[in-house]
Amino acid sequence: MKRIACVIGSLLVLVASGILAPCSADAQQPPYPPSAVIAGVEFDFTTHRRLATGSDNWPVTWADDGHLYAAWGDGGGFGGSNSKGRVKLGVARIEGDADGYVGVNVWGGFQPRHPAQFDGKSYGMLCIDGVLWMWVAGQPARHMKSCAIAKSTDHAATWERAGWTFAFEDGLSVPTFLNFGQDYAGARDDFVYSYLIEPTWGPDSLPQTAHGFDVHQPGRIHLARVPRQSILQRERYEFFSGFAADGSAQWSPDIGKKRPVFEDPEGVGWNVSVIYNAGLNRYLLCTEHSQSHAGKLGIFDAPQPWGPWTTIAYEDAWGDGQVEVSTFFWNFTQKWISDDGARFTMIFTGKNTNDSWNTVQGKFVLHSPE
Repeated sequence: MKRIACVIGSLLVLVASGILAPCSADAQQPPYPPSAVIAGVEFDFTTHRRLATGSDNWPVTWADDGHLYAAWGDGGGFGGSNSKGRVKLGVARIEGDADGYVGVNVWGGFQPRHPAQFDGKSYGMLCIDGVLWMWVAGQPARHMKSCAIAKSTDHAATWERAGWTFAFEDGLSVPTFLNFGQDYAGARDDFVYSYLIEPTWGPDSLPQTAHGFDVHQPGRIHLARVPRQSILQRERYEFFSGFAADGSAQWSPDIGKKRPVFEDPEGVGWNVSVIYNAGLNRYLLCTEHSQSHAGKLGIFDAPQPWGPWTTIAYEDAWGDGQVEVSTFFWNFTQKWISDDGARFTMIFTGKNTNDSWNTVQGKFVLHSPE
């Protein structure tokens, strides 16, 4: 396995050989101190699987029927390609365990069970009480303009979008859901939580990069919550607005009072994933920093959805020597995390060869109890 553990104070990187070597001079520094729970992370690239070439993104949720459901963009999904069965947005079902899963195109893509109904991109999916929810942003040229929520009561066969959106003018974009266990089992309370990136570029100011996207600098991520019975009701949403004197989280229905729960001066990606790791009792957040489509992976953990965050890994070239250094989205699912929280299968995607569904197994290296 390759071990990744950034030692912030001494600027050292621990590699699989056990040799400690200096970080490169231009390596960016993490925005938060090292995790006191998770010392590092190891990836076993001998377990790497690549399917659905030409289709990227892949946010996932663990549904009531035992399967994973995932959304992809700009491809044919499982069995398809960039041209074969190509849709701008599709949804697949992933059946089986981490060692022997198969993917089925449910909504759109190559030989789907049902046709896609609308376009967009998704970086957030959730299942609650057998109902699937999906955050949908616009196509790339409109990526930051607005995002809407969609609902499926038939396991992704058909979808209905809400009649309201969060807009670029709200300072919110490209949301993702906080996932817990199967069908939202193990949720902390009766709220549904969504993380939303604060855009620093938008539909009329796309970065002049080869792919047309980049991280948002300075990077800020906001947190919204809504009662689980009221997900379609915009007026029921509240936004994290800071901390009370006793340290508890405060919430406001006034979007103008929102305050970020995560910040990185080096930037955050135009997408993010967050999951609760029940075995470790930690919330895990993954996003880019510094530059997009370049393997700039940051993994962070916290005891609460709003922090305080600490750093597990802060990579400048994730996957170097194992996969092309072009990843931009990483995602965990509690279905493929061991009961003790230490072992996992991570889903990732990117551009070029990584423009596909990818999984790799690994483990969190825990600090020894004192």
